[in-house]
Amino acid sequence: MKKSTILYSIIAAVLVLFVIIYFTREEKPVAMETEAEAAHQQEKEVEEPASKEVALNEAQFKASSIELGTFVSKNLSEVINANGYTKLPPQNQADVSVYMPGIVKSINIIEGQPVRKGQTIATIESPEFTKLQEAYLTSKSNLDFLKLEFNRQKILSDEEVNSKKVFQRTKSEYEIEKARFNSLQRQLSVLHINPGSAPTAIVPIVAPISGFVTEINIKIGSNADSGKPLVSIVDNSMLHVDLLVYEKDLHKVKTGQNVRFVLTNQDNSEIMGKIFSVGKAFENETKSVAVHADITNDKQKLIPGMYVNALIDIGLNKVNALPLEAIVKADGKEFVFVLEEGHEKESKPNEAKSYHFQRIEVKTGTAQLGYVQVAVLQPIANDAKIVLKGAYYIQSHLIKSDGGGGHEH
Repeated sequence: MKKSTILYSIIAAVLVLFVIIYFTREEKPVAMETEAEAAHQQEKEVEEPASKEVALNEAQFKASSIELGTFVSKNLSEVINANGYTKLPPQNQADVSVYMPGIVKSINIIEGQPVRKGQTIATIESPEFTKLQEAYLTSKSNLDFLKLEFNRQKILSDEEVNSKKVFQRTKSEYEIEKARFNSLQRQLSVLHINPGSAPTAIVPIVAPISGFVTEINIKIGSNADSGKPLVSIVDNSMLHVDLLVYEKDLHKVKTGQNVRFVLTNQDNSEIMGKIFSVGKAFENETKSVAVHADITNDKQKLIPGMYVNALIDIGLNKVNALPLEAIVKADGKEFVFVLEEGHEKESKPNEAKSYHFQRIEVKTGTAQLGYVQVAVLQPIANDAKIVLKGAYYIQSHLIKSDGGGGHEH
């Protein structure tokens, strides 16, 4: 009985050992297979590059309005942010008025038209102009007579033929008429009337400065009153920018510093300037001071009163930067598109050109005024043509191609 029990125990132990060995051999290949697949997947992920290629035909390229360029060097960190507006100095603005009232006879300009200094922009009519010319001619005739009489009396006085009293009276009359004549001559000059011409009741109104007509306050037959603005003219050649800088940044601002600004309600095209004056008083009870900057480019498309966002460069730390719209995001990463060398590919003589772009991963940094600091994560040529505008179009085209796969590089 005892021997049977021992025999059964040995048989049971052998069966248990056999079962353990069997399942161990079955599970090991599965585990090994799982580890192998994981390693293969990891290797595949490492080998799979982030860069991809997308091709556009010539029609797609033109329709997308793609703009190509390269990095620009900008100071995006050591800067002061400021807001302001474009402004004209008073000497570049003019209100045209008349010295004597009259009736508007003609108008030779329209709003927005350029005019030259001295150009006749309108005419007015009044009988007072004729009377003034008549008084001038009368005074000129009297002056000629009194001059001769003055010279004659001077000779007689020097020879003591005549009394000093007569000479003094003649001299006084001559000096009074001379002053009157000079006054009438200046009045005719102010009215732009040629003293030597025939009397006329119509006189011209001329532009006091060169510039553009911004406002016309008269019409044919209306009264032109003295001192009342008839026409307004502005000369935008001396347009500058007034920026408001707060007290905490004021000590960092100096004349000669460069300024970059964009128009608040326009595109992101950058306009350059240079500070020529820093205000000495706070503006309208605010803790900000007006800083005046001259505009060094693109004055022609600006007019007074435009609001601007600006950066005042106070350092020299420049970085490579691109426009914000050059950056696209996908899968939690940032990319730019670069036009490949030899991009105009023709497989057949009659086949249309195609443009091949490579998607390159980048890292962005500080962003200011529509530009952002960019560092590429793989080498590209120094003269590589980067897509500055139209990158989102290329990205959408890439997504449509094979579910976003495109052609892997």
